[in-house]
Amino acid sequence: MTRPPKGSAVPPPGAGVPTLPAVPPQPQPHPLPRQRPGGGAPVAPEPSSTRRTAFAEGVDRLRAAAVTEPGRLRIIGALLAALVIAFGTVTAWQMHDRSVAADDVLHRSQPLTSDAADVYRSLADANTAASSGFLAGGQETKASRDRYEKDIRTAAEGLVKAAANSDADSPSAATITELNRLLPEYKGLIERARTYNRQGFPVGGAYLRYANEKMHKEMLPAAEDLYTTENQRLRADYADARPYPWAALALGVLALAALAWAQHRNYRRTNRVLNHGLVAATATAAVVLLWLVVGHSVARSHLGDSYDHGVRSLNVLHDARIASLKARGNENLTLVARGAETKKVDGRTYDAYDFDFGRNMDTLGKGLAEAARLADDEAGERPVTAANGNMAEWKKRHAAAREQDENGNYQQALDLVIGGEDSTVEPTVECFDGVDTSLAAALDHEKREFRQAAGDGLDAMGYLPQGAGVLAGLGAAGALLGVGRRLSEYR
Repeated sequence: MTRPPKGSAVPPPGAGVPTLPAVPPQPQPHPLPRQRPGGGAPVAPEPSSTRRTAFAEGVDRLRAAAVTEPGRLRIIGALLAALVIAFGTVTAWQMHDRSVAADDVLHRSQPLTSDAADVYRSLADANTAASSGFLAGGQETKASRDRYEKDIRTAAEGLVKAAANSDADSPSAATITELNRLLPEYKGLIERARTYNRQGFPVGGAYLRYANEKMHKEMLPAAEDLYTTENQRLRADYADARPYPWAALALGVLALAALAWAQHRNYRRTNRVLNHGLVAATATAAVVLLWLVVGHSVARSHLGDSYDHGVRSLNVLHDARIASLKARGNENLTLVARGAETKKVDGRTYDAYDFDFGRNMDTLGKGLAEAARLADDEAGERPVTAANGNMAEWKKRHAAAREQDENGNYQQALDLVIGGEDSTVEPTVECFDGVDTSLAAALDHEKREFRQAAGDGLDAMGYLPQGAGVLAGLGAAGALLGVGRRLSEYR
């Protein structure tokens, strides 16, 4: 055994190597700011990492939640509620727009179209009454005068109503302004014609022809433009009211499919057949979808009937009535002008007013034939048939009057056209009145048919926008409650 050298220090038993004193940690030097090349203010050091956006953090949280069943249930519940709410919102929006358009058809555009047609008819009838009174000479009848005044008032009232329902910058407003300017001018010409006619001056006939020219070349075309414009607005309202709400239908089918999938998923995971909340949501979505399909289909059908058997018939009858008024006015002016106005057609010379009378009667015949085709019941056919009979008799009497006039028998021709106190012949005015009265009856019938069908169409969409919104809210609440019931099982 070797002993340690004498004099050396021997550590006590169990002692190890002595531990050196700990060195305190040195602070890390702060990074010095970088200097810009060429001197200048120092540049702050760049951060070691870019801060994440709220969207990225939200995606991460959503991804983390999706790996657990409670998280997936929360996402499913939110999506189902959002889908049902979207379905109800789009349904309410689209059906509200269609309801407004259908209401405009019933209460605004179609009545305005009829008012515009009445303006045209009143102007044409006033011109006819003026010429009839002129033919009576200085002994103008009170009935003829009253009819003229009534027509002028009706036209003026129609223009006021049309102006109140037209936008200031619309084409209709400009047309109404033009007619309001021309109407007093026309009345002034008629009064001058009457004055000179009572005094026996032939210049009265010239004033009447000038008034008739102003009516046919300026006023009636302007009134026809007004009627056409209002008719276009009516067709536009129909185009807005009748299209299917495809977006709402697609969302409804998608919402039902999503709810069915959620219930199937719940059944596979829990073996529970029904989840009351999801069943309630499915039921409300199905009710809204069924209501949407049936309600809009019924409304579309009634609106189609109101157009096919109402508006189309009204347009044809209005045109036929206007043609009869024009024909009567030209028949009267044939006797007023006494051949002063002629027209050449295919090398032959015709009395201008008698030629136009024949064209008007052709238009009247075609209009009555179309009206008879469109009439869908006996009440609509009866006045059209009566108008046809009066038109046929009118043509016969007019031919007899023209024969007397061409043979130089002016008074006999006049009696055949306007009649007289001592006359025993049957004048054409009776046939004209019969046509006009029958067409007025047919128009009243078709207006009632239109209002009934259009009203039924509007009623079919009644409360659908509000009901869709309420039921969608209940459906969304049911979806959330159904998913919440499942979530409570994990607590």
